[in-house]
Amino acid sequence: METFYLDKDIKVMCVTASSFPDGVNTAHKKLHDVLAFDEKRRCFGISSPNGRSIIYKAAAEELNPGESGIFGFETFVIKQGHFASEYIVDFMSQIPSVGKTFEKLLFIADIDPDGYCLEMYIGNKDIRCMVPLK
Repeated sequence: METFYLDKDIKVMCVTASSFPDGVNTAHKKLHDVLAFDEKRRCFGISSPNGRSIIYKAAAEELNPGESGIFGFETFVIKQGHFASEYIVDFMSQIPSVGKTFEKLLFIADIDPDGYCLEMYIGNKDIRCMVPLK
């Protein structure tokens, strides 16, 4: 585990998955079918508990003000701050490790109880799994 710092808030456009984990790929596809690839645009997955289920949002950084309204996406703001984090190389070849990593991160004593699980996609193969700290 390492601490990762986001130095500013990030406004993102989101598509909420119909279910978790089954609807995750479809949510990402809906988002990326509308948004053209741009190396400057960071992509994320945001998840949080909702009773006994999990709400998952596929997200992409808003590069231009008002962009989310043009495309009709919901928005979310990833708050700046410190995150407990682990980096996974070539995560698609080891999908179960993502869930196991979040299970481990969620047991850290100083995580924000009102936080969320955040996946930051790095290129096409790697992922940084994060949870905000108090």
